[in-house]
Amino acid sequence: MKILQFLQKNLVFTIPAFMVLGLIYGANIDAVRLKTTILPLTFLMVYPMMVNLNIKKVFSKGDNKVQVTTQLVNFILIPFIGYILGRLFFPENPILMLGLLLTSLLPTSGMTISWTGFAKGNMVEAVKMTVIGLILGSAITPLYLQLLLGAKIEIPLAKVFQQIIVVVFLPMLFGYITQQFIIKKYGMAKYQKDIKNIFPPISTLGVLSIVFVAMALKAKSIVADPTVLIKYAIPLAILYIANFAISTLIGKYFFTRANGIALVYGSVLRNLSIALAIAMTVFGSEGSEIALIIAVAYIIQTQSAAWYVKFTNVIFGQAPPDVAGDVMSKGVFTINYDKSIKEAIELFEEEHIHSLVVMDSTNKPIGILNTRNLFDHIINNSTDISQKISDIDLKPILIFNETDPLILIGKEMKDNNVYKVLVKDAKQQLCGVITETTYFKRIVKSK
Repeated sequence: MKILQFLQKNLVFTIPAFMVLGLIYGANIDAVRLKTTILPLTFLMVYPMMVNLNIKKVFSKGDNKVQVTTQLVNFILIPFIGYILGRLFFPENPILMLGLLLTSLLPTSGMTISWTGFAKGNMVEAVKMTVIGLILGSAITPLYLQLLLGAKIEIPLAKVFQQIIVVVFLPMLFGYITQQFIIKKYGMAKYQKDIKNIFPPISTLGVLSIVFVAMALKAKSIVADPTVLIKYAIPLAILYIANFAISTLIGKYFFTRANGIALVYGSVLRNLSIALAIAMTVFGSEGSEIALIIAVAYIIQTQSAAWYVKFTNVIFGQAPPDVAGDVMSKGVFTINYDKSIKEAIELFEEEHIHSLVVMDSTNKPIGILNTRNLFDHIINNSTDISQKISDIDLKPILIFNETDPLILIGKEMKDNNVYKVLVKDAKQQLCGVITETTYFKRIVKSK
């Protein structure tokens, strides 16, 4: 898993590396047999990505203005810029025009959420943009392809819709079922702490594998004309520069800092994984050429997102102070007060945690049980681990709102001599925890 995480965190290097490996393979070995791997690799790429998709966020309250504006940029401005660039740079090659258009048609990805968080933008709106953009983009893409390129190239409309169902909506359904099964079986806290981070690296492996296959299938033509990748990179770079410029101007002058940043990353970052899946499963042998454009787009997108985040404070102004929702660990490990000490010890060991929130019969938090006061109870009173948790002196419990300033929370933790507090959401439901370690991590990240 560490290897996969390394590959995921270094896409700007790993994608070119897999492109080179695919090129070497295809130049020396017949790559035709790799075509049979395209569909399973596509599923490997898309399904893990869908497991962590928070579909329920679409129905949460938010800023409709920023959502509508983002989708207008995504489906009115950017696709037509991509189409115009395709006409300018590849007037005699409709397949390359299609590749550039496909890159510009499918907005948002997991990177939208990640980079919005890094830049301290509105994470809730970013999640909604990701889900809405994915669903709208998948539904609209076949129609756009037919409308803009149907006269130049035969668009197998029925096949495009069919494959989008296979590579987008079915994985989305299975991903949601998987997510709900995991949460029901293991709880939200364990899902957030141990399970959620497993899926993105697996999806990255699928991306890299598809890139490898695409390069291998086109290796001989690339070796014959190596400048082709540069030809692809130029219009893609222009597309991303134009997208950043338009989104930044709209975000800066019409929205708050947080929403403006979400708009930028919700419109500039494209869902290249889905574009790659459609290219490789719908367009047959020509799909590998489209996939090359998308592979180059991965490099430009990853690099540009990383650079842009360095200038967000200059463009949008300094970020406001951290609040609880910015830093909390989502999910809460709980145990009922009538459970035994033995069960608490087993839960500590199983989850590798140091504290539990103790709930009463009405599912209301009444205190915190940590390994220290459990140890003190056993040493001072009894080693009988069949005793109930209700027999133990619990640590006091502090509960804050997601919007409470982190500096206030830190002061309260110090004054009350507690190292862990709970956070509740707008519906007054417990949604996360903040510990002393949270502060340490935030300090390190800000330096």
